[in-house]
Amino acid sequence: MVIGDGILTPAISVLSAAGGIKVAHPDVSSKVVVVVAVLVLVCFFSMQHYGTDRVSWLFAPIVLLWFLLIGGIGIYNIWKYDKGVLRAFSPVYIYRYLKRGGKDRFTSLGGLMLCITGTEALFADLGHFPVLAVQIAFTVVVFPSLLLAYSGQAAYLMMNKDHVVDAFYRSIPDSIYWPVFVVATLAAIVASQATISATFSIIKQALALGCFPRVKVIHTSKNFLGQIYIPDINWILMILCIAVTAGFENQSQIGNAYGTAVVIVMLATTALMVLIMILVWHCHWLLVLLFTGLSLIVECTYFSSVLFKVNQGGWVPLVIAAAFLLIMYVWHYGTVKRYEFEVHSRVSMAWILGLGPSLGLVRVPGIGLVYTELARGVPRIFSHFITNLPAMHSAVVFVCVKYLPVYIVPEEERFLVKRIGPKNFHMFRCVARYGYKDLHKKDDDFEKKLFDSLFLFVRLESMMEGCSDSEEYSIYGMQTEKSRDALMSKNSKATTSDVDLTISSMDSIMPAKSPLSCRNSMTNSSRQAGNQTETDELEFLNRCRDAGVVHILGNTVVRASRESRFYKKIAVDYIYAFLRKICRENSAIFNVPHESLLNVGQIFYV
Repeated sequence: MVIGDGILTPAISVLSAAGGIKVAHPDVSSKVVVVVAVLVLVCFFSMQHYGTDRVSWLFAPIVLLWFLLIGGIGIYNIWKYDKGVLRAFSPVYIYRYLKRGGKDRFTSLGGLMLCITGTEALFADLGHFPVLAVQIAFTVVVFPSLLLAYSGQAAYLMMNKDHVVDAFYRSIPDSIYWPVFVVATLAAIVASQATISATFSIIKQALALGCFPRVKVIHTSKNFLGQIYIPDINWILMILCIAVTAGFENQSQIGNAYGTAVVIVMLATTALMVLIMILVWHCHWLLVLLFTGLSLIVECTYFSSVLFKVNQGGWVPLVIAAAFLLIMYVWHYGTVKRYEFEVHSRVSMAWILGLGPSLGLVRVPGIGLVYTELARGVPRIFSHFITNLPAMHSAVVFVCVKYLPVYIVPEEERFLVKRIGPKNFHMFRCVARYGYKDLHKKDDDFEKKLFDSLFLFVRLESMMEGCSDSEEYSIYGMQTEKSRDALMSKNSKATTSDVDLTISSMDSIMPAKSPLSCRNSMTNSSRQAGNQTETDELEFLNRCRDAGVVHILGNTVVRASRESRFYKKIAVDYIYAFLRKICRENSAIFNVPHESLLNVGQIFYV
């Protein structure tokens, strides 16, 4: 519904602002107004990639000026037309209003939702302002200005009942009409920006939880984590926004759709708020009951009124929300099943050790960088690879790339390295950490830094005494583990969980044979590998790097089993497969050089 809100808000805001042209020039047709609104929307969405960091300093003056103007115009209209309109603050009048009109008066409450739209997206403002600033601005400026503005329009309509359609623009004094029109247009752009920022924010959070297809997220601000830009979503929003603007017959239908989206967002927010109060804040049950009761009385009243307008435009946000819900549910289902398969089908290195001789496993010169989402254990894709091609590189590094919610990760903290098995196995695990502004370029820089960290690790390891050949073999390794777990816990990506207590710390794999030792007998090779010094291992790793580096990426394809129902086959075999095809590939996310890329595929049936 927030995504639907992000589509409807720019449409109704810009269309309302463009409607001021028709009020000033009645001979202008509605089509011209729509064309102007569409052009403004195209320009508006085309500027999104610049972000709001450079122009956000203008937002506060524009909005402040906007509220002061509408508040002042409201005071002017109350003073000029009807001071008695202030009696409307008495709740007895809404009772009389509903009692006299019946169903029609009750359904008109749905239109009142437009008076409070924007409050459902206040969470996006937390990416720009502190909580106290939002509270002060709403209490001191926003709320009083809105009360004065709507009271002034009501006073104006008491004397000009035929101007109800364009009451706002017609109630503006002629002497300040065009300045107010310019400010109204700028305020509409700011309001649209707020809901678009909210849309980007909630999609980013869903993406981090594995509930949305992988899309490119660009952080446009160094100071504010919440200021982001998502290109794919931006253009989808623009197309849908233009379709809504040009497709509806009149502005009231967009208003009905807008009201439906807002009230449902508020209901969902209240439900989630109740969970927060109980599970996080541990509030007293009486306070929870009081909050829930008061909120639902108001929100359910408006919700029941907008239900009568579903066939008058209210169906639009329902269709948009249903479409995105289907996409998110199917993606989450497929992603979870794929990750569960990878977690449960991990293979221990002891198992690989037992299968090595029977498969005729050999070590070939070079270094294999095996990319995996698992921070622990050997992924099944690796065993799948060596089962079908019984060979592996002389040195193997399992690389786990993590993107953390920080601006940058210092270079000295970029890589966390530890050894897997005894030294002569030449097996390592590396966690590469990036902030949201770090560049993981397609060049040799990534490999160079990784190998520098690997060589530094080998040197530090040689300085440690009393270390074993187990997984947690040294103080440095344990510090690395603790540091990684602490930092990775900040990463909210559910599909790359680091919690795994099932892997044995004594897993091992067949030792690697260097090209030099291959000339000798098996006994001499084992003895030489076991007695390698720090210099020998560094030279060995350098020879392996010179022989070539191969990036191995896994590609697990999810398919519905034959006994699955037809709707599951449609969801998994078609919708999820299509989403996987159009979303960002792992090679693009990791920026893996294509000339040294090796994709290993396997099929998993659910």
